[in-house]
Amino acid sequence: MKVTLRKVDDYYEIYVPKKDLEEKVVESEKPGIWGGVIKISNGWSFQMPDMPDDTPLPITVDARKLADDED
Repeated sequence: MKVTLRKVDDYYEIYVPKKDLEEKVVESEKPGIWGGVIKISNGWSFQMPDMPDDTPLPITVDARKLADDED
């Protein structure tokens, strides 16, 4: 699923165009945002692609929405 990630102040925000949804990232499996699972404020989780930590933001990437979450 295509998502756009941006940094706002000291947190990350994710936008899901397919659902017209913009939510704050509340948990990250890894210290950075890349290569692990993130959870957003509505409860959805995404597997993020491996990218360098210094990847410029905002950026649109393919992230996999984990199946145990509701649409």
